[in-house]
Amino acid sequence: MNQILLEQLSVITDEEREILSGSTDGIAKDRYMTKEDSVIDSAKLLDSGKLIQIRTHTRFVHFPKHTHNYVEVIYMCQGSTHHIINGDHVVLHEGELLFLNQNATQEIYPAGETDIAVNFIILPEFFDHTLQILDEEESPIRQFIIGCLQSRQESIGYLHFKVSDILPIQNLVENLVWTISNKLPSKRSMNQMTMGLLFLHLLNSTERITVGEDHYEQEILLTIYRYVEEHYKEGELSEFAKAQNMDLANMSRLVKKLTGKTYTELIQEKRLSQAGFLLEKTKLSVSDIGFDVGYENLSYFHKIFKKKYGVSPREYRLKC
Repeated sequence: MNQILLEQLSVITDEEREILSGSTDGIAKDRYMTKEDSVIDSAKLLDSGKLIQIRTHTRFVHFPKHTHNYVEVIYMCQGSTHHIINGDHVVLHEGELLFLNQNATQEIYPAGETDIAVNFIILPEFFDHTLQILDEEESPIRQFIIGCLQSRQESIGYLHFKVSDILPIQNLVENLVWTISNKLPSKRSMNQMTMGLLFLHLLNSTERITVGEDHYEQEILLTIYRYVEEHYKEGELSEFAKAQNMDLANMSRLVKKLTGKTYTELIQEKRLSQAGFLLEKTKLSVSDIGFDVGYENLSYFHKIFKKKYGVSPREYRLKC
């Protein structure tokens, strides 16, 4: 991180001075909570009308178990912090990101002076705007992650991205921190676009995601979606099963159980979604698009495309 920005974030705050002086015993709850219910309230941390704001993580104090009524993203600028999230011990190291949704129960051990973290306080609707700006092709893995953030994946409270060595991600987070901390006026669209670009990079780094120590099925689900994303043109379920050290029959049943669809249905959905995206966004011929998404039989491609969208590929393009 830029040294000047890091020095700004390292400054001892008034709250931290109170903690170090011993004038307060633990966190001052009225700074964070409106009621005596251990829910950190966005109204206490966000300026009126804002969808996103940052604050440096308060050091030198233990944060007892709590939840949030917003999405929290923690970025570790320097050092590390130790969290307990839904019973999982999570150590966040320099350059890593931790996304917490409103289902997450969090406890944080005291951080030292050189442990510098930034907390993004984000209202869920901020991500709606971000996705509208992105206007990207739908994909199961994208919806899985967005569902986690918007609390639709109720069994998952957090996503831990170990991305300290991915320079574009580090640059985008630093841009967000700098823009928001300097309170530049009228930058909401810029922040949403930057967050959108950050999401694109994170979606391409899903092998770096941890969703929880006790969520084996969710880890497998994420792995299935990632495999479909990367191998929808030619990937066979048998190859995926072998890579996961499972026999084909058991893997087939697991895919159906976790997704509600067969592997073939997942592949077909991805192919047709990609075809629709290419028809709308490129000038490739219909036949080239059919081949590009994995269909050698173009008559079959036309047939199943019309079954899904109600029109032929050519009519779909004209309609778009």
